[in-house]
Amino acid sequence: MFDKILIANRGEIACRVIKTARRMGIKTVAVYSDADKDALHVEMADEAVHIGPAAAAQSYLIIEKIVEACKATGAQAVHPGYGFLSEREAFPKALAEAGIVFIGPNPGAIAAMGDKIESKKAAAAAKVSTVPGYLGVIEGPEQAVQIANEIGYPVMIKASAGGGGKGMRIAYSADEVAEGFARAKSEAASSFGDDRVFIEKFITDPRHIEIQVLGDKHGNVIYLGERECSIQRRNQKVIEEAPSPLLDEETRRRMGEQAVALAKAVGYDSAGTVEFVAGQDKSFYFLEMNTRLQVEHPVTEMITGVDLVEEMIRVAAGEKLRLAQSDVKLNGWSVESRIYAEDPVRNFLPSTGRLITYRPPEEGEQDGVTVRNDTGVYEGGEISIYYDPMIAKLVTHAPTRAQAIEAQATALDAFASTASATTSRSYPR
Repeated sequence: MFDKILIANRGEIACRVIKTARRMGIKTVAVYSDADKDALHVEMADEAVHIGPAAAAQSYLIIEKIVEACKATGAQAVHPGYGFLSEREAFPKALAEAGIVFIGPNPGAIAAMGDKIESKKAAAAAKVSTVPGYLGVIEGPEQAVQIANEIGYPVMIKASAGGGGKGMRIAYSADEVAEGFARAKSEAASSFGDDRVFIEKFITDPRHIEIQVLGDKHGNVIYLGERECSIQRRNQKVIEEAPSPLLDEETRRRMGEQAVALAKAVGYDSAGTVEFVAGQDKSFYFLEMNTRLQVEHPVTEMITGVDLVEEMIRVAAGEKLRLAQSDVKLNGWSVESRIYAEDPVRNFLPSTGRLITYRPPEEGEQDGVTVRNDTGVYEGGEISIYYDPMIAKLVTHAPTRAQAIEAQATALDAFASTASATTSRSYPR
């Protein structure tokens, strides 16, 4: 097992990883930019290394600076969190060349699943149910219209290298396809430096279901149930829950087995998520695979009792999975709300400044209800203009869905936060 690991991230996910490492007796190294010198993750870690200016492109995204920080502190492994370098194939390669372990999947798996077109081809080859569509390179709007006519409307036009809703358009007619194709292509080029787009059938009134998988370096892969992330705003998840109220045991098993088949096909060896779009009739189709820890991973941890960060660390250290598929049991229900520093007067745009009041509800378990708050801020701290405005993830767990929702509403009502930033208070109804 490692003696010291570095977390190549910031905010609440860095704090989350530090908590597990500390419980495992592993020392931690934080990295920080100019904007984060007083951040919570810097305070929590055993050591901290300054890596550059506030802009992520000049600090957190510079692979060489992360490698240098590892060498300077003697960190044997790196956990990437999510975002930043977590799904960049070059990162684990650079770490390996420096003799440092990446706490995540191997570069081949990241490459195989990182391109949405190629990942869908891999899914089809692994006999995973895929959305009807055209995965080749589309030369122009005329071809896009022809393809859409063959698939049948509505269709989704999506950037191959996309994410976060960028480079995505829904079209209900040939005219909308031509316009959406041009816009999606332009947005994809500006956002990702890759203007390739593909077209697939748009599932009406869809549900967003994702399967948590966990693999090791000995060929073992299991799934740990599902999460539903259908409550979204501007194509960004806002509320997540586990399990899904849509699925029955048979559908869960079929989705889980397909997710495992895909993970095995690409030699997956860490925690990852296979995402599906599901119809109200429980039909489901592969969407993409995220080769990292997900923001919404706490709800899976709450219903399974599995610490996914710990399992990632153990797998990276060469250990075999400690669970077989038959050991995975789902217990109760869990709901997560993402808490953002936003200004509702300005259409919920990110809000920055000093966090004058930050008083989350008390964490812990009482009368069968658990409240958990994963956060990376503190009262009096600064909300920076340079990073994502999510400041916390509020999670509740209870024996039933109704109880978990009620606990979430109560916890959100108890969440006090004021500054030049404001906190979103969305919760499931």
